[in-house]
Amino acid sequence: MAVDRVPVLKRCRSLDLDPVYLGIDKKSNRRSARANRKMSEYATQLREKQKAKFIYGVLEKPFRNYYAKAERMKGTTGENLMVLLELRLDNVLFRGGLGRTRRETRQIVDHKHVLVNGKCVNIPSYQVKAGDVIEIKEKFRSSARYKEITEVTAGRLAPAWLEADLENLKITIKEKPTRELIDVPVDEMLIVELYSK
Repeated sequence: MAVDRVPVLKRCRSLDLDPVYLGIDKKSNRRSARANRKMSEYATQLREKQKAKFIYGVLEKPFRNYYAKAERMKGTTGENLMVLLELRLDNVLFRGGLGRTRRETRQIVDHKHVLVNGKCVNIPSYQVKAGDVIEIKEKFRSSARYKEITEVTAGRLAPAWLEADLENLKITIKEKPTRELIDVPVDEMLIVELYSK
C-alpha cells in the first residue's frame, strides 16, 4: 500500500496550507523558498489538486476516479468532487470529532472500530449517505483513547450537515453537504480545468 511519508508541516508549507485543516495545531515559522515566485497557470491548477489530495489523504488514482464519478453526476463537477471527498467515512469521523486528525480516523476505521448502520466497516474511503448512523463499537467505547480524543475535539464545531454525539461516540448524517458547508480552502474549478485539458 502506498503511504505519503512527507512531513506534514513541510508539505503544508509547500502547498501554502494551514495545518489546522488536517487537525494539527502546530505552526511552522519557516517560509517556503518558492513563496514569492510567480506561478504559471498550470502550476496553480496542479497545486490546488495536490492540496485537495493532501487534505483528504487520497492518492492520484483514487482521486482521478473521484473526478470521473463527479463528472458523471448531475450538477457542477467541482462541487460534486468536493461532496464525494467530504462523504468519505474517515473524513466524516474527523468532522464529527471522533479523531484528532484525518490520519488518525483512517487508522480507527482500518482497525475495525467503526459501525455504519450497525455493520462493521473497515474501508476509509467508504461513501456514507444521508441518514447513515456511524458509531464506535461497544467494546472500544470505554478505552482511554476515545476519552482523550473527545477531550481534544470537544471544542471543535461539527458542520451543519452532521449531528455529532461525542458522549455516545455517535455521528448521524442529516443531509448531503453543499459546497457552502465545506470549509476546505480548495478552488475546485482549477482542478476541473486541470483534468479537462
